[in-house]
Amino acid sequence: MALPSVMVLPLLIVLAAGVYYIYNEVMQFMSKSLVRNKVVVITDAVSGLGTECAHLFHKGGARLILCGTSWDKLESLYDYLTNDADPRETFAPKLVILDFSDMDSMENVVAEVVECYGCVDVLICNSSMKLKAQVQSVSLEMDRNIMDINYFGPNTLAKGVLPTMISRRSGHILLVNSIQGRLAVPFRSSYAASKHAAQAFFDCLRAEVEEFGIVVSTISHTFINASDPPPGEEPAPKPNTLAAFITSQLTHGVRPSVLANEIMQTVNRKKKEVVLAHPIPRVALYLRSLFPSFLFAVLAAGVKDSVLAEPMQ
Repeated sequence: MALPSVMVLPLLIVLAAGVYYIYNEVMQFMSKSLVRNKVVVITDAVSGLGTECAHLFHKGGARLILCGTSWDKLESLYDYLTNDADPRETFAPKLVILDFSDMDSMENVVAEVVECYGCVDVLICNSSMKLKAQVQSVSLEMDRNIMDINYFGPNTLAKGVLPTMISRRSGHILLVNSIQGRLAVPFRSSYAASKHAAQAFFDCLRAEVEEFGIVVSTISHTFINASDPPPGEEPAPKPNTLAAFITSQLTHGVRPSVLANEIMQTVNRKKKEVVLAHPIPRVALYLRSLFPSFLFAVLAAGVKDSVLAEPMQ
């Protein structure tokens, strides 16, 4: 008996949804099996994204080394991960104090990280310091601090774990960077400069270590939206200029859980580069390459609009 034509489309939708669900379940299962027993280092593990990553990799059976600046927060994360975990399926994480703003301590920190298991399979550089300010208001000390945390810190840690990866001819180094490592927007000069530097360093590193079987990945996202807007909060007014619209899209957030899943997939699939952004930031990247003068004019117009609006606020 033939199905009525009116039922064909709903059935196709249900079938497609079922196939998609099964595919996701299979991919999640494979993700867990691929990281099992791997030594995974996560910097700034106590942040929203760091915690999500720690949860995913811990459930997958990875041997975690969690790094952060606060011992109390690291212990709280340890308790969160281990309280309901099955000790037959998971490993208790190792904890290491790591503060990229204290570069003098990095040699000892690198040694401590490597000594935890004698090697590192996956290094996830997640630490970041943000700043929004006019260029002339940012001190040299602040510039240096941002460069330490966003560039020199990941740089030094990656160099520190490289010898063990090279000797074993395997390893994966992943930088959680920013779309502003590719496209600078006004009032974020120090942050964008540090992210551009980190992007360039890891791009160079990728080519230099490929012969040793080491994968280097970068993930460029727009903005980590760690919290939902409070209930009842009025939506933000729509930008009234093209420049304001582009800037708002460049800072439009991605949830930590979504980004953590992307990190897991990047590690499992050994993807070298990921841009996690909405269409507008992607278009802006193309404009930067193909029509830079137009993009510069748009961004400059946005600065003028913001300056004119200040006395009215």
